[in-house]
Amino acid sequence: MKIYRVNMTEGKVTSEEVKEQYAMLGGRGLTSQIVAEEVDPLCHPLGAKNKMVISPGLLSGTNAPSSGRLSIGFKSPLTGGIKESNAGGTAAQKLAKLGIKAIIIEGKPKEDKYYLLKISNDGIELDSADDLVGKKNYDISESLRKKFGDKVGVMSIGPAGEYRLTAASVAVIDPEGRPVRHCGRGGGGAVLGSKGIKAIVIDDSDAPGVLVHDKGKFKEAAKDFSKMLTSHPVSGQGLPMYGTAVLINILNEAGGLPTRNFRHGRFEFAEKISGEMVHDTIEERKGNPTHGCHAGCVIRCSQVYHDKEGKYLTAGFEYETIWGFGANCEIDDIDAIAKMDFLCDDIGVDTIEMGVTLGVAMEGGVIDFGDSAGAIKLLEQISQGTDLGRIIGNGAGFTGKAFGVTRIPTVKNQGIPAYDPRAVKGIGVTYATTPMGADHTAGYSVTANILKVGGLIDPLKTEGQVELSRNLQIATAAVDSTGLCLFVAFAVLDEPKALERIVDMLNAQYNLKLTTDDVTELGKSILKTERRFNKNAGFNDADDRLPEFFEEELEPHGAVFDIPHQELDQVWDF
Repeated sequence: MKIYRVNMTEGKVTSEEVKEQYAMLGGRGLTSQIVAEEVDPLCHPLGAKNKMVISPGLLSGTNAPSSGRLSIGFKSPLTGGIKESNAGGTAAQKLAKLGIKAIIIEGKPKEDKYYLLKISNDGIELDSADDLVGKKNYDISESLRKKFGDKVGVMSIGPAGEYRLTAASVAVIDPEGRPVRHCGRGGGGAVLGSKGIKAIVIDDSDAPGVLVHDKGKFKEAAKDFSKMLTSHPVSGQGLPMYGTAVLINILNEAGGLPTRNFRHGRFEFAEKISGEMVHDTIEERKGNPTHGCHAGCVIRCSQVYHDKEGKYLTAGFEYETIWGFGANCEIDDIDAIAKMDFLCDDIGVDTIEMGVTLGVAMEGGVIDFGDSAGAIKLLEQISQGTDLGRIIGNGAGFTGKAFGVTRIPTVKNQGIPAYDPRAVKGIGVTYATTPMGADHTAGYSVTANILKVGGLIDPLKTEGQVELSRNLQIATAAVDSTGLCLFVAFAVLDEPKALERIVDMLNAQYNLKLTTDDVTELGKSILKTERRFNKNAGFNDADDRLPEFFEEELEPHGAVFDIPHQELDQVWDF
């Protein structure tokens, strides 16, 4: 395998052999390591000294089930710290099959121009992207697939990335060519835009494929692991049937569904935006309620959503998106929420950050809570590049400052996702302490707090939450390095042999003798690397805190976030 280095200052692409210390790193493990080694923690995130690292996971490109996740790493223009953002779609598997360990994009073009990065079995080359400038992600995907063939993978930025907005995402197309899988969090689209990259085309025709040392053992472990995923009640039943939006009713019942900019824990009209409602609507309109975001996904929690006329509207309609534009903004029109999801994918902005941002904008009186038409117009202004659109496109923290709002649900300036930390205290620990800024995927305690996977830790009590979050953050960092979907954690937490099967696949592929303890140590090492970068960037313990309004009581339980600061700091005692 090779690492490619794309120097945008010189317009030059070089390749290098993989360093020995990188051999067993992939995905988040590799992106964070390279960023930590090569990026000045004090640099401007949109300047020449920042770098973007793109890396498939260790198991990507193989027959391992649900292993198509891609990681991108950089210094975040949103949080100011290290960032890994990942997505499904077709890119990771194609890069792995081409023998690409990582792509490092560095420097900055001398001229204000945009480029297309073309990746194939012949290597990587830069070409002009003049014809793509100003285009949105759906047009870019259609144009490039028409030019290079339906089988290519595409990554791209929309207008938000061109404007260098800190909520800008990097789109990755799904198997049908739709730009609906996004490396959304942290402003990666702005970083890619600052490097002058408008789009990346990945053609894996004639690719050598991924070398697996012991194909028999790998196949056996993969088959066993797949059965564990498909037989689990969450990953094998709930998610394929209702998608991630199955959580709307569950969190609403638990009193942890943030409503009206985190003022309430329940939304009166939750049923109208629930996973069950979405499923029934999709079936009625002849969409697809069960869809894989990449080849080999056995969980298939994605879906394709049609409008009232039965025409395609959006895909990959996630719980966090529906919550953000729905309960958080008190909007109960599921079609309007689907339209907002489509706009974000097309413009290239993170749907979670936008959901939180619109709640803050409503708090500031820009539009009223519940105004779906007004919310759609605000998102459209991002694409138009208006002054208001640029404010919204820079996220919740920026918008709150612009309109004098004090109730801003962010940690490290990143919008807090769809679980109120007063009612789900384990996720509050994760939000506060992860180096990534508020990120539910960094340590998804909802599994044990609400879904009772791996045992139940009372979500309303402080006991056990720090240890729960710590262990999940360590495990997640390791999983993010394999290219496996986060949702494999449901099986891993309930079935001890599941983790063993992941280790078996790694050993069979790379001819190693890893143990489960080695996987844990990998997770710890990644977190320490990320934490060290942030400290060198100026972060301290005061940044590992939730906003003070979470001291307000949250109905229906009268809960507050009351885990002491000294206990939050103990997350890092490992």
